[in-house]
Amino acid sequence: MPSTILVIEDEPAIQELVAVNLTFAGHKALRAATVEQASTLIRAELPDLILLDWMLPGSSGVQFARKLRTDERTRDIPIIMLTARSNESDKVEGLEAGADDYITKPFSPKELIARIKAVLRRRAPQLTDDMVEMGGLRLDPATHRLTGRRRDGDAQTLEIGPTEFRLLHFFMTHPERVYSRAQLLDQVWGDHVFLEERTVDVHIRRLRHALSPTGHDYLVETVRGSGYRFSTAAVRTEGGSAASDVELAADLR
Repeated sequence: MPSTILVIEDEPAIQELVAVNLTFAGHKALRAATVEQASTLIRAELPDLILLDWMLPGSSGVQFARKLRTDERTRDIPIIMLTARSNESDKVEGLEAGADDYITKPFSPKELIARIKAVLRRRAPQLTDDMVEMGGLRLDPATHRLTGRRRDGDAQTLEIGPTEFRLLHFFMTHPERVYSRAQLLDQVWGDHVFLEERTVDVHIRRLRHALSPTGHDYLVETVRGSGYRFSTAAVRTEGGSAASDVELAADLR
């Protein structure tokens, strides 16, 4: 799936090269030449990954990485350091500052895209195009297809809206964990989008409805007083869902 990637690089030629290749790979590229510019962009839109140059005017990339890791809003953003430093001690310093990976200059665009994909697969699997199969559901982000296996063993293609597809993709790549409505808004809609938390309830109902033809709506659980969870350990009831829409509205007040 397309990801928003912030490129923090003060050399115009390298910044341009990286941004163009990111765009060709289907990503949205944001650009900054300084930490100050990067901070402004991050306040407006939280990126899915940051490509961070080590040597920057004013404040180094390592210092900025440490700052990002101490901020609750940005601490989970994957970071790949870009630098001409190749000594082992420098790599260790970059990784200890919070970087997830480290690429030395010069590097090939193919290597960069491969490293980005690897980091996203590890840190943010909901942003990749890898097929996910769980609990009798198969979700293919590349083709935007969802199939469910019925009780009789036959597979059936399920009709699902784009928002519900993203929501299910996030759930299936983060199973068994409970997420509040606020967390789901940040993860699925983006923290720069301002919506009522009840919007999540509407899309949960739509998601369950989309999964009901094959009886998989019960996999999306309401956890009383906490939020929602996708669980293959959920108990199927005769009504199908692990929690009715009435319970959904009451439990999360």
